[in-house]
Amino acid sequence: MSDLIERVEDRLADFTRDKRVLILSGMALIIGALSAVVAWVLVWLIAVITNFSFYRSWSSVFQSPTHHHLGYSMLLVPVIGGLIIGLMARYGSEKIRGHGIPEALEAILFGRSEMEPKVALLKPLSSAISIGTGGPFGDEGPIIMTGGAVGSIFAQFFHLSAAERKTLLVAGAAGGMAAIFASPVSAALLAVELLLFEWRPRSFIPVAIAAVSASALRVPLLGPGPIFLVHPHAMLTSEGLVFAFLVGIAAGLGSGLLTTLVYAFEDLFNKLPIHWMWWPAIGGLCVGIGGVIEPRVLGVGYETIYELLRGHIVGAALLGILIGKSVVWSLALGSGTSGGVLAPLLMIGGALGAALAKFIPLGDSGLWALIGMSAMMGGTMRSPLTAMIFALELTQDLNLLPGLLAGCIAAHGVTVLLLRRSILTEKVARRGYHVMREYGVDPLTMVRIGEVMDKNACVIPGSMSLIELSDRIARNDPEVSRHEGLLIVDANQQLTGIITRGDVVHALAQDTGNGTTVSTAGSHNVIVTYADELLYEAVSKMVNNNIGRLPVVSRRDPRHIVGYLGRSNLMAGRLRHFEDEHVRERRFLKRRAKESDALA
Repeated sequence: MSDLIERVEDRLADFTRDKRVLILSGMALIIGALSAVVAWVLVWLIAVITNFSFYRSWSSVFQSPTHHHLGYSMLLVPVIGGLIIGLMARYGSEKIRGHGIPEALEAILFGRSEMEPKVALLKPLSSAISIGTGGPFGDEGPIIMTGGAVGSIFAQFFHLSAAERKTLLVAGAAGGMAAIFASPVSAALLAVELLLFEWRPRSFIPVAIAAVSASALRVPLLGPGPIFLVHPHAMLTSEGLVFAFLVGIAAGLGSGLLTTLVYAFEDLFNKLPIHWMWWPAIGGLCVGIGGVIEPRVLGVGYETIYELLRGHIVGAALLGILIGKSVVWSLALGSGTSGGVLAPLLMIGGALGAALAKFIPLGDSGLWALIGMSAMMGGTMRSPLTAMIFALELTQDLNLLPGLLAGCIAAHGVTVLLLRRSILTEKVARRGYHVMREYGVDPLTMVRIGEVMDKNACVIPGSMSLIELSDRIARNDPEVSRHEGLLIVDANQQLTGIITRGDVVHALAQDTGNGTTVSTAGSHNVIVTYADELLYEAVSKMVNNNIGRLPVVSRRDPRHIVGYLGRSNLMAGRLRHFEDEHVRERRFLKRRAKESDALA
């Protein structure tokens, strides 16, 4: 009996406990290391292709394409890159198109977390070509998808469930991001806010381990962080927090405009009377034109981001970066080429924050550039916690945490109110899927069966004839008509079986002698539940056994009936949640009225 009680209490623990989390954590440790290696390969490829494309040299020491001396011949570089990507997408895998995160979402939610090996190979290669030939993208989207593909492929070699494959896929994605940016905490948060769609130890622990593993291996491969170290700013005053909130609102409006712009260009490309294979080349031509006008819009732009954070870019140059990067990036992304969204959002948000600094009477432009970056990322990706911690890990400017929170939440609120979907989930929605990103505890996991069960179950003796039961049902006898299922008992009122109206109809059709009893027609292989179980456990039993009702019995005596659970009882658990969400009332006045009635 003590073992039984212990098992019951375990089911009622705060979190679902499963020792398989240890196995998944060990796998995640390996996947995180593999993701770091893939990140190093991607960075190496981008550097090599950039140097060859813009400087005609073979070197893995990265040089920004901003300082090229190709003149107008530079226009051909992104066009050639776009042509190569179009060919790779058409004859390799169409999944390499776009910025990677929607594809990872689709694989997690609708593809049972299974990715193809060729995606793991072609995605980083296509992204390196796109960015290396001047594409105005970041490398985090591609590495998230590639790291996710590594995790998924690794998981497919083992005997795992779809949920466990999802955990390892996300572990690979988080490991890749942690390695690229030296940001393990924000990588783990991004996994929760955008990829896992849950907050459970069984998934979060392995994902966090993968992020830490990748971050540790990053040091010998790519060097330690932070990658944008700045001089710490003083903590913002209450006045500064108000301005941070206003910058966040501006960034939220900018986020909505960017999202609209990206998909407006995508719709425009869809109207072209040519195959989509050629679209990246057209996008590349537009990138080249933008690069001639403002060279800093080319490539990943880390150098420009760092300059914004140090306050070295001012005046008209800020508007050039803000407008130029927004248009070129949106157009190129809409053309279906391969590249990420995070680094461009940092640059655009930084330029916006630095431009607004002119109208803010405190702080320097670098401070407001950082808040603008974080707010733009948090609003556009609708991941405010990730954006806030990401900014801290990139700069180590810990004093700005309250200001980053104010900016990110303001931007997040604006985009949630203005747009139905984010820049990431819009692409998934256009493929016919719906993604719900609200996290909440299932009401069925919060209500015990004893709270909603019918304590007066309909019981009938097993010796009753089937004809008599049929007549009582036909007369709508309240003792047998309240429930679809009737519990069969013996002379001691102990449970022996269950019979439904369907069983009655079926037995009557087969009965020729009119001598069938309820006990003969009913089922004696009864699936039961207990008053202290949670509703979701009862639902699992119903679904797994294709039944719609359960007798509720005592744990000490499994034949002693204490209640009945049907579909209507399950809805009672949902109804309580619905009332909590939608029924509005003045509880204080209502309570006083009840007290007055009681006294009267």
